[in-house]
Amino acid sequence: MRESRRTGSATPARRRTDDGRAWRRRGGARPRVARRPRVLLAAVTALVLAGGGVLAGCDTSGGSSADGAAGRSAPAPRPGPVWDPAPDSVAAVGDSITRGFDACAVLTDCPEASWATGTDGEVRSLAQRLLGAPGASGRSWNEAETGAKVSDLPAQMTRAARHDPGLVTVMVGSNDACQDSAAQMTPVDAFRASFEASMERLRARAPHAQVYVSSVPDLKRLWSTGRGDPLGRQIWKLGICATMLGDAQDVSAKASARRSMVYDRVVAYNGVLRDVCAEDPLCRYDGGAVFDFRFTVEQLSHWDWFHPSKDGQSRLAAIAYRNVTAARPPV
Repeated sequence: MRESRRTGSATPARRRTDDGRAWRRRGGARPRVARRPRVLLAAVTALVLAGGGVLAGCDTSGGSSADGAAGRSAPAPRPGPVWDPAPDSVAAVGDSITRGFDACAVLTDCPEASWATGTDGEVRSLAQRLLGAPGASGRSWNEAETGAKVSDLPAQMTRAARHDPGLVTVMVGSNDACQDSAAQMTPVDAFRASFEASMERLRARAPHAQVYVSSVPDLKRLWSTGRGDPLGRQIWKLGICATMLGDAQDVSAKASARRSMVYDRVVAYNGVLRDVCAEDPLCRYDGGAVFDFRFTVEQLSHWDWFHPSKDGQSRLAAIAYRNVTAARPPV
């Protein structure tokens, strides 16, 4: 039994040792076959490092595995800003309507009767409806100006932004259409540029403020409503919105064409307000609600039969409140 162990076949480990002794005794070189696995491994490693994009970028579907991984691990899109139906403060910009012009006395601003930020309980302004009567006076600001056009809006927006308001209301455009002649009306492109600049001013200083944009009222409907009052027609002769109200009883083809031109310009202004507002996720246009509203004689100032009375201001406040607090913007 012992003899057979010594003369039997060598184990694999023994054979490897004997092979190594054999090439050393013969003084020859190590057999080349012993180096091939290492050379091959080195070559593959170099290929992976130098051209890893080729090996790592392929998959069995013929596409890029990196692309596939990116597609699988792409983060979900972040939700956009959410409209807050209960802002904690209100700033207003715009023209004489927002200043409550002729709502309390002849040819006089009456900001306490403003549809946006007024404190008159008869009007119940948007600010009062949102903040409550006590809070409205301390957390609302009226930066509108009688006679203002859209070109005045950027400066007003800058002042409004200083208050860091939760909501900014905008009503502008009537004075851009109400000129001495149709040729003097603000061009639509210029109207757009000024409104875009206004939004940029606000976003630079108050990026989180919400914006509620009212449509421009239908000036032709105001003419149709007020022209039946003799005193109103006399006041209109003083130069109030001459492009629409001038020669109020003239219904000739020429006068009708002039009024239609003003009407079309107001429609175009409202299109600009809608489109520019739609580009801002925190801006809400009224959907043409004010333009569509049919003011009655009782809702027009009895000092000029053009600006809203306190009743008219209250109707504007109700429209704004409904749209600001709605779950979805008006269509």
